[in-house]
Amino acid sequence: MKKILPILFFISLLGGTSLAQSKKWTLEECVDYALKNNISIKQTELELRTADVDKKAAFGNFLPTVNANASHSWNIGLNQNITTGLLENQTTQFTSAGISSSVDIYNGLQNQNRLRRANLSKVAAQYQLDKMKDDVSLNIANAYLQILFNKESIKVQKEQLSNNEKQEIRTTELVNAGVVARGDLLDIKATVAGDKQRLVAAENALFLSKLSLVQLLQLDDYKDFDIAEENVAVPLSTVMAQKPEDIIEKAKQSRVELKIASTNLQLAEKDITIAKGAYQPSLGGFYSFDTRASDSQSFIGFDDNGNPMLGTLPLFDQFSNNKGHSFGVRLSIPIFNGFATKNNVERTKIAFDRVKIAQQQAEVDLERNVYNAITDAKGALNSYESAQVALEARAEAFNYAKEKYAVGMMNSFDFNQAQTLYLNAQSEVLRTKYDYIFKLKLVEFYFGIPIKQNN
Repeated sequence: MKKILPILFFISLLGGTSLAQSKKWTLEECVDYALKNNISIKQTELELRTADVDKKAAFGNFLPTVNANASHSWNIGLNQNITTGLLENQTTQFTSAGISSSVDIYNGLQNQNRLRRANLSKVAAQYQLDKMKDDVSLNIANAYLQILFNKESIKVQKEQLSNNEKQEIRTTELVNAGVVARGDLLDIKATVAGDKQRLVAAENALFLSKLSLVQLLQLDDYKDFDIAEENVAVPLSTVMAQKPEDIIEKAKQSRVELKIASTNLQLAEKDITIAKGAYQPSLGGFYSFDTRASDSQSFIGFDDNGNPMLGTLPLFDQFSNNKGHSFGVRLSIPIFNGFATKNNVERTKIAFDRVKIAQQQAEVDLERNVYNAITDAKGALNSYESAQVALEARAEAFNYAKEKYAVGMMNSFDFNQAQTLYLNAQSEVLRTKYDYIFKLKLVEFYFGIPIKQNN
């Protein structure tokens, strides 16, 4: 029984490994996993956390500062006796403690504006995170579709290789029967060798496309990674029926690029307001408490005869007798600081103008990108439809060539040419199909439709 348990455990591990290796990733699973594990997204999430800390710091500016202090010192040598006023060689110990607090009452509303700016910074960081997630989702979709294209391309190459290998066997029989020349057999052998090379190239392209997606997903096991076998049909989308102006308007409402630019402009405005606040007076309140004690002799009272008594009061009595409080307000009026405030205000105004131009550029870029996406999608659809028509024609031509070649009315060179044209037509249909699917997704993305909804 003891020997059987390790064997069963090992078998269970193998079973678990087999299940893990047989996992097929869907597009939705890839997107969800990337949104949680992609390095670029994690870095942007750190920026959001930093913005949250900055917001807490801005809120903390409204709160008073409180500090405690304590010290203990030894004075050795010639020191003044605090009772007699004479210099004496003595060793004294001195202890002091205190607590102080201060609070801003008014500083040109800079604290209020810094808090508002911190809130805007957090919003901007969230927009940046949303944009990064959108970019990663698009990259995942593109990589995923590339794998699907390479998979179907391999199927075409394998089918072509299988047909040519059958044709090689048939040609060998015809050569042996003396029906066709031996040169035709050599041509078909060369064709089979070329098919094998193209199949190897297609398999390499599939591996590289899988590796690209694995890197986007931050997975370690790229050798056993695979996606779900999906029969992706060309989707029928109502978005392409929309006017370009309507898609642009929808993009302006849903895309975060303009929201980021708008928030950055508001941040620049707050920077100007904060900088101008330094022109105004600042008013602050303060409070402090301190006490002290020493081991040196001092006057502590009179005896029954009226003579002064010298001694050392108990430590806690000294702390109680020597305590003191101070509080008040402090006003600071800026008069001249070497134009530092003026220059800082000018810098913030220049930064505001720069951000304003960037906002205008973001609007222009978004409009241009939407127009390009629509134009590219329409062109890709036309290319796909043309490729389908060409494939039908090449299929008929190839079937006709097979019939002629079978009865000896066509040589092997012409037959191979017809076969190559048919293979190229199949590949072109696949290429234009997935090219159109991705470009259509891009247009829908600008229209506000998430990638995962289009799985």
